[in-house]
Amino acid sequence: MRSVSLFTVVILIILLATVIAPEVYVPGPVVALVRENHEKLMYTILAVAIMLLPAILIIKPGTPGKPKKEAAATAVRPQAEAPGVARCEAEIVAFLGVLQEKGRLVDFLMEEIAAFEDAQVGAAARVIHEGCRTALLEHFDIVPVREEAEGSQVVVPAGFSPDNHQLVGKITGQPPFTGTLVHKGWKTNRVKLPRTLKDQGGRLPAIAPAQVELK
Repeated sequence: MRSVSLFTVVILIILLATVIAPEVYVPGPVVALVRENHEKLMYTILAVAIMLLPAILIIKPGTPGKPKKEAAATAVRPQAEAPGVARCEAEIVAFLGVLQEKGRLVDFLMEEIAAFEDAQVGAAARVIHEGCRTALLEHFDIVPVREEAEGSQVVVPAGFSPDNHQLVGKITGQPPFTGTLVHKGWKTNRVKLPRTLKDQGGRLPAIAPAQVELK
């Protein structure tokens, strides 16, 4: 394709030179004819050049060497990790860090509590509940899916969303369904996770740093 475009350019240059200096490029009997129609020929060459110009410009020069092998190598090259994925993972870890900072949740969940008395676990749960609830309300706008009291009769409308209503028990027929509200469910209208990214080495941030006391 590149050779075609070059050939077209050469032809246009020759035609233009022939019109400008016909005595150099055409036989003697034709010179008078060319000079007589000089203006028409110039407009014709200009029109042809304008029509061919887009085709000439969009044909990019080929790359010397081995283009097919380079294309194949590009096709199998592993893709870099999407920034959105890295951000999502890092923000989850960062929010775990918030729950750890506010309520020591990770400490509690990673601890073997089977040996502790119920009173000890209950006392720890109060502290964890207070801190984690504060963190949760800072980063999420949590509201119930259903406003009715648990244990009351509710109607699940036709076209309900499965992520908002989970049907349990004996399910027959078509919606709307009437049943007992076992759990009112939860949803959030706002998410504000701590903004953070993996570092350049791909390492996730620590949930909580190791604390070392110096003396």
